[in-house]
Amino acid sequence: MTSPDWITTPVEERFLRGALELERTAHGLLPHRLPARARAQCADGHLAMAEAQPSGVRLVFRTRATAVELDALRTKTSYRGAPPRPDGVYDLLVDGRLTGRAAVSGGNVVMVDMATGSAETLPGPVGTVRFSGLPGRLKDVEIWLPHNEVTEVVALRTDAPVEPCPDPGRRVWLHHGSSISHGSDAASPSTTWPALAAVRGGVELVNLGLGGNALLDPFTARVLRDTPADLISVKIGINLVNHDLMRLRAFGPAVHGFLDTIREGHPRTPLLVVSPILCPAHEDTPGPTATDFTELAAGRLRFRAAGDPAEVAAGKLTLRVVREELARLVKARAADDPDLHHLDGLALYGEADHAARPLPDGLHPDAETHRLIAGRFAAHAFGPAGPFGGPEEP
Repeated sequence: MTSPDWITTPVEERFLRGALELERTAHGLLPHRLPARARAQCADGHLAMAEAQPSGVRLVFRTRATAVELDALRTKTSYRGAPPRPDGVYDLLVDGRLTGRAAVSGGNVVMVDMATGSAETLPGPVGTVRFSGLPGRLKDVEIWLPHNEVTEVVALRTDAPVEPCPDPGRRVWLHHGSSISHGSDAASPSTTWPALAAVRGGVELVNLGLGGNALLDPFTARVLRDTPADLISVKIGINLVNHDLMRLRAFGPAVHGFLDTIREGHPRTPLLVVSPILCPAHEDTPGPTATDFTELAAGRLRFRAAGDPAEVAAGKLTLRVVREELARLVKARAADDPDLHHLDGLALYGEADHAARPLPDGLHPDAETHRLIAGRFAAHAFGPAGPFGGPEEP
């Protein structure tokens, strides 16, 4: 079998969708989901890792190529003492249909010690992902980058020329949320619940789900304010409880400030506020969230609530408290803001769902539950009577 005559195409901004900024590195192009001005306002390493994991970012081009290779340098996170995390996945879509799935080898590994919080980076080489057997006709190709690995795109090779795809003319849906929106434990980048819901809604996704970092940060609100979008949703609550970040006195004003900032740039854009899905550990027990070291010793990664339920009376947040406050707050604001809407997260995943599909690590839904959440969100948000429903007015 002869090797194809490869054509190398420089990876440029015109081929990438879903990123807010691209950084030229020593190896290639690193997509960011927060711009530099936002990153400069927080030195937290976990945020830096989360925003550089390209959830929702895809390489998009038109070609007659039957074979495609992509060189990439991944940075994978592993946890000392826990089972290895699955390799990040690249999804290949041809004219919108999932056609291939693969992973790269090599790359860097960030080894995290959850007992001490320390992290060590072990360097590794660039790897290659290859797809072959594609139809020889003219087609639109998408390569969705791994949602859970920092990815530097190094080189694109094909056996026929490529060109940028024309603007699809779809509405842009800008979504912000926690690790569940980021895609934790989804099977692949095109099957996170926001990616699946975007397909159902016929919209172009920009996913600002930031694992562990949906914290009502002002810089995130300003990014949402300044990013062009036709539809916006924000999923608020679980990370505030995870980090034990604030009490009820601060929570309400912080939500108001977050929404006020978004409205500065999008005064009439449909804006959907989504409260947390069910998480039994934190329904009535405040944070912080802690690693269950008993489970870790047995080789399983699970989390537990480490707060004291007695402190709820003093203002500590639980998911039940967050849901009640968000519902009250959005209802009050909607009296003057008819484009503001609320969705109770329990409608996406509630008690009956947990009985059938419990959260494997105590926090994150599995791959099938991502599909369940996507279907329910799409039916609510993009349905004829939903806040995002119907075509955009000309």
